[in-house]
Amino acid sequence: MTAEQDRTLKGLQVAIQMEIDGKDYYLKASRESRDELGKKLLGKLASEEDAHRQRFEQIYNSIKTKRGWPTADFQPDGGRTLRTIFVRATEQMGAKAKAPKTELDAIETAMGMENKTFDYYTRQGADATEDAEREFYYALAGEEKEHYLVLLDYYEYLKDPAAWFVQKEHPSLDGG
Repeated sequence: MTAEQDRTLKGLQVAIQMEIDGKDYYLKASRESRDELGKKLLGKLASEEDAHRQRFEQIYNSIKTKRGWPTADFQPDGGRTLRTIFVRATEQMGAKAKAPKTELDAIETAMGMENKTFDYYTRQGADATEDAEREFYYALAGEEKEHYLVLLDYYEYLKDPAAWFVQKEHPSLDGG
């Protein structure tokens, strides 16, 4: 095995573990959430982390057996599914949401995890030697960034639902 293949496989092993850890965290946080929106969002994030892990494992096995990076056919949805869940839930819940500190803490931890994986995938993409590898890591980094942004919206919504609605709806204060 070449040094380049070894570096690539080690990077994939780290990514697989990050996705396993993310899934485990999101499943636990989803079970512990007292908020229906939190349960749905965190559960969906767990399934997305699992899909990432599966793709990483396929790539790892392909490189291990074929000694090359496969064509990456990974097409993330840009956070649309998470945004849809979030929008529908906030429409139903309105400005009456209340969140315990533990829920806010869980979301802060999740945001930190998404930032960490975003940074890692961005670095891996920058260090990639093959176009397919670079494109895959950058697409994944973009998806992790979307996860972070949805979590940030959720966090801000839970902290102050009324203010969140004012910010998102941009009402005019001059009556117009």
